[in-house]
Amino acid sequence: MNDKLSKIRLAIIGLGYVGLPLAVEFGKAYPTLGFDINKARLDELRGGHDSTLEVDSAELVLASGLEYSDELDALSACNVFIVTVPTPIDEHNQPDLTPLIRASQTIGKVLKKGDIVIYESTVYPGATEEDCVPILEKVSGLKFNQDFFAGYSPERINPGDKQHRLTTIKKVTSGSTPDVAEIVDQLYRSIITAGTHKASSIKVAEAAKVIENTQRDVNIGLINELAMIFNKLGIDTEEVLKAAGTKWNFLPFRPGLVGGHCIGVDPYYLTHKAQSVGYHPEMILAGRRLNDNMSIYVVSQLVKAMLKKRLHVEGARVLVMGLTFKENCPDLRNTKVVDIITELKDYGVHADCYDPWINPAEAEHEYGITPISALDDGIYDAIILAVAHREFAEMGAEKIHALGKPSHVLYDLKYLLPAEHSDLRL
Repeated sequence: MNDKLSKIRLAIIGLGYVGLPLAVEFGKAYPTLGFDINKARLDELRGGHDSTLEVDSAELVLASGLEYSDELDALSACNVFIVTVPTPIDEHNQPDLTPLIRASQTIGKVLKKGDIVIYESTVYPGATEEDCVPILEKVSGLKFNQDFFAGYSPERINPGDKQHRLTTIKKVTSGSTPDVAEIVDQLYRSIITAGTHKASSIKVAEAAKVIENTQRDVNIGLINELAMIFNKLGIDTEEVLKAAGTKWNFLPFRPGLVGGHCIGVDPYYLTHKAQSVGYHPEMILAGRRLNDNMSIYVVSQLVKAMLKKRLHVEGARVLVMGLTFKENCPDLRNTKVVDIITELKDYGVHADCYDPWINPAEAEHEYGITPISALDDGIYDAIILAVAHREFAEMGAEKIHALGKPSHVLYDLKYLLPAEHSDLRL
């Protein structure tokens, strides 16, 4: 470890899906403070448990240099601050920088000469230097790039993915001066075995992050539209994708709901910035409209299938299997399954939701949904396989169909079952 890195005392601001794995890895090598305003979260981590399931108890123990606090005094001993708070959108699909602004205000209160503030939260190009740095200057009374410095290194955490972990995913880094950019790069390189890519500026690093998920969003939007076309043509979408996938450069995207903390959110940060400089993005927003309306399409397809089977829709009982935004993780952030449940209710349908991965209290708090705790056979008019949890795959077609009445509709959104075992597929 070089002399500059040996003097670093880190603070990770926000201990969620992004912050905790980062704090644990840095805590193995540096004195590290995990800072969060959620006392319950701090208590569970001190007890060796991570409710996000991103870090197991053994890993928490290995981070010998990691301590936890919600006290401002504890932050004052640190000289490098890494911000990993959420960057959501509001009800109008506009960026909500409130958590980022509050984190910057908190850091500003303890900022000292020579300190470095690194942001990992997904933002639009320019947000670090145009929105966050002025807050740091105002609260601290210090001058940017003279008294303190900034960096940006976008998070690339994939919740629930046990193969692609923090240390095995190449990290983009940047800094507000060439010297600081090198320090930031060396800092991350000391824990990231996959290596780093030092961007030429903070704005380039910010833009690189926001287009990663925008690209995925647009591609999924295209496949969702193709699925709608193929459904009208009576062609199985998965069979088409398998056939097209035999070409080496065909991209393996699949249709489905687009939720979560990244893909369904990040494009709105880029379109917001584009519109602020006078450009109206067409392709990005078209993809967003398609993906945001998939729940309406899914429910309309389900209702049509029920009517074809002469099943009465109003008052029907429908089982929605899965609530998280993706399989095999407890993450409920921006899950679009909620939109399906809301749409079903608009048809007068009684929707039960079952998900073995979630915290029921969180589902109730975030969405007003009370999930059922057990499954009963023979009571549902329709079943929607919304999330491809391994538990559902292990149940198999026979057990899943047994949950329905003698005549029912099974809609497999995730291609979890062979085509012949479902009435509908995207």
